[in-house]
Amino acid sequence: MAQKKNKFPLELCTMPGFAGSSAYYLRYEDPHNDKELVSKEANQYWGNVDLYVGGTEHATGHLIYSRFWNKFLHDRGYIKNDEPFQKLINQGMIQGRSNFVYRIKNTGGNPIFVSNGLKDNYDVTPIHVDINIVSNDVLDIEAFRKWNPEYKNAEFILENGKYLCGWAIEKMSKSMFNVINPDDIVERFGADTLRLYEMFLGPVEQSKPWDTNGIDGVSRFLRKFWNLFFKDDTFCVSDESPATEELKSIHKLIKKIGQDVENFSFNTSVAAFMICVNELTAIKCNKRAILQDLVIVISPFAPHIAEELWSRLGNTTSVCEANFPDYNEEYLKELSATYAVSFNGKTRFSIQLPANTPREEIEKAALSHKNAVKWLEGKTPKKIIVVPGKIVNIVL
Repeated sequence: MAQKKNKFPLELCTMPGFAGSSAYYLRYEDPHNDKELVSKEANQYWGNVDLYVGGTEHATGHLIYSRFWNKFLHDRGYIKNDEPFQKLINQGMIQGRSNFVYRIKNTGGNPIFVSNGLKDNYDVTPIHVDINIVSNDVLDIEAFRKWNPEYKNAEFILENGKYLCGWAIEKMSKSMFNVINPDDIVERFGADTLRLYEMFLGPVEQSKPWDTNGIDGVSRFLRKFWNLFFKDDTFCVSDESPATEELKSIHKLIKKIGQDVENFSFNTSVAAFMICVNELTAIKCNKRAILQDLVIVISPFAPHIAEELWSRLGNTTSVCEANFPDYNEEYLKELSATYAVSFNGKTRFSIQLPANTPREEIEKAALSHKNAVKWLEGKTPKKIIVVPGKIVNIVL
């Protein structure tokens, strides 16, 4: 068929899009083979994909086509596995936090906007506003006037000298002006803060609302983590042997992170980091044996700050090459237990006893405590209930 000027033949070959984009994972197994998609030897060695992480929008597109081609190739004897992927995780969508300004109706060419806390006193129309000119729900009025020429002469009814915007959780969309540019977050807070905050938002499989207001807490955590290594801006790490309390804190973290990573529970990992850093800060820990393990464990979550501290600790290789530390169960054993002492079901005070204290000694300690006299009122207990390691309930 003769090709006319500015006319192109209909593309009849859909294989590159249909098959190529669906079976590409097999090509990774044998990328230099120019005779076939993948050799039987390479496929026998690599097998199928261990883990596929992708959005639910792939379910009726790429994933179903991948299974189609994988099963076809398997039935034809080219590959060994019937299924393409051993495990599938659909990550949730990051939703946007929208902000609103409230325009009083019928205010003409010089619109009047009323602050969120006062809007119920007026007949208003909510309008989406660019979240980049809002900080902690406080509107930058001058930036707002420049944002839309229609509002250059706008007037504002403020509360406590500020214009407070309303907010709602919605799908991220340009039309709602709530799209977050990661580059802006990195510029302001750093890449490690962005990484940690995204993981901290919630379980990986669930949709989660993005809230820039909450990122400050993660930023403060990283500063607190950094300060463990410094005293008055001077790097200060001790080679002393760590105390029992310090060992317990870091080994509890190592165990927790190891389990969380296996289960893709990254949000609870970030919470565990915060707890550990708070504990080490409270006891003013600066022991190399503790902090070096802490840097290794946090490095997959906050690689930039970890790499910097790893270097300052005197290491010449990358923290990425360090072995993940093992935890020791001996350090995780509780040496003492705190009992809440209740009288007729109401907690009145608490006592701390060695972890293996016999029941009789626990009862005796509760009854002989200086605060027990007030609540006993001279009565003889009818019954004493002891929940090991937790509660003593004295029934009168």
